[in-house]
Amino acid sequence: MYHHETPAMRLSLLLLLFLVAPAAAQLVAPPVVVPPGVAGGAHVPPPTKLSPDFYSQSCPRAERIIAEVVQAKQMANPTTAAGVLRVFFHDCFVSGCDASVLIASNQFAKSEHDAEINHSLPGDAFDAVVRSKLALELECPGVVSCADILSLASRVLVTMTGGPRYPVPLGRKDSLSSSPTAPDVELPHSNYTVDHLIQLFGAKGFTVQELVALSGAHTLGFSHCQEFATRLYNFRDKGGKPEDFDPTMNPSYAKGLQVVCKDYLKDPTIAAFNDIITPGKFDNMYFVNLERGLGLLSTDEELWTDPRTKPLVQLYASNSTAFFDDFGRAMEKLSLYGVKTGADGEIRRRCDTYNNGPVPK
Repeated sequence: MYHHETPAMRLSLLLLLFLVAPAAAQLVAPPVVVPPGVAGGAHVPPPTKLSPDFYSQSCPRAERIIAEVVQAKQMANPTTAAGVLRVFFHDCFVSGCDASVLIASNQFAKSEHDAEINHSLPGDAFDAVVRSKLALELECPGVVSCADILSLASRVLVTMTGGPRYPVPLGRKDSLSSSPTAPDVELPHSNYTVDHLIQLFGAKGFTVQELVALSGAHTLGFSHCQEFATRLYNFRDKGGKPEDFDPTMNPSYAKGLQVVCKDYLKDPTIAAFNDIITPGKFDNMYFVNLERGLGLLSTDEELWTDPRTKPLVQLYASNSTAFFDDFGRAMEKLSLYGVKTGADGEIRRRCDTYNNGPVPK
């Protein structure tokens, strides 16, 4: 159900780089001088029960252990960082940052694993969390929650790939339930309009600025062709006129994607990098790409064309410090969304299984 990167996928990704890179290389924005005080947003104070030093006495090496495990995983599988970030978002945005997405389905109960939108979550991301948990259980059994592992692993991998280091308050408990239906309703889909995205994020207390900043995580990772094939094949404009491809896309980029994705119906694992310029580096190139017609998903293009989000795209494209600052604040806020503490959760012994079975809602 969860996909590891395959040889065919790697070949497709490399082929797209070969086809598009000569033209795209000319589009990289030059470095800019960042004026002070550009990034906005307020600091998000952690709940009183959460603290970055939560494990300082009970498991003082927790963060170091997690970092060593996930950094080794990233070195062996360079798409791990993007995968862990995606799993983190899918976890937090549904029922809060409570590791509910990690629960495996069984013959007695379904979980978030069964939601269609979660079928493509990468196995390497789950493996990174499982390995971290195993190492922690040897060091300090029954102490560090899977929710905290996922939150810390995400920050470690953002920093490792070149992104900002932001605060991660700790002390979350793991969930006692996992809904198989909630993710398809609560998570954004690749064909959503900006109206839908703003409504979805706003319902959870996130601003338009935070929506755009968090979208910058697409600077890492890849998307499967089925998520953007409607932009490449049998495309019709709003008036119904047929086009060779979505005309908002850079023509060289669109044609390269058409070659890469031509067999996507036969092989659903075929994918393309979200950021064709610097796919393995956490930077602001995702936003630069949007200005140049190199956005992969229709939601990417929506962010560039909608007047409510376009100024933020332009800001982040020209000012990497503003993006890093706002992304860090948004990730800290996201990591605090819907956390479970006290009797509302548990510290799982295994991240994919409840200690004593699910608690009915």
